[in-house]
Amino acid sequence: MVIHSKQAEEAAALEVAQIMCASARTAPKTKGKDNIETIILTGDDVLSLADKMEEIDKRDNGGSPTFFTMNAGNIRISQAVVLIGIKKATYGLNCGYCGYKECASCHTADGVCAFGNIDLGIAVGSAVKVAADNNVDCRVMFSAGKCAKEMPYTDKDTTYLAIPLSVSGKSPYFDRK
Repeated sequence: MVIHSKQAEEAAALEVAQIMCASARTAPKTKGKDNIETIILTGDDVLSLADKMEEIDKRDNGGSPTFFTMNAGNIRISQAVVLIGIKKATYGLNCGYCGYKECASCHTADGVCAFGNIDLGIAVGSAVKVAADNNVDCRVMFSAGKCAKEMPYTDKDTTYLAIPLSVSGKSPYFDRK
């Protein structure tokens, strides 16, 4: 069997994406409450996300391209995209960190528990370390995560961050035009 570089690089990106999801799952969480969701996109689903980002940019920004369109270009050339999300939940701590006196008030007002976002950050940090340790280029993008919420494979009550992956001669995610 002969495996050429393009095929090997795509396989490596997918393998690293899977390990990133495992790392996000096992990352420490507030009160041990696991509200993390992970999704891996490859192939046409990566391109569909990039298309959605450009569509949302036109719709929400008066037709004038912004960084959403620039990020869509980066998504489009990625071998895989890892979405890591945190499901909306309260943690029962009544700490007031979210701006509400108690968790029930936050939940009733459709607020966001601060600890969920902290857990999301820890999970994403764990995942990107896996990419770095395996020499796979990545970048955390809230723009792609926000747009993913409008795709049929995501939960609308989950906040996502997207991590595109690239195995190439130079990282496409930095030194951008």
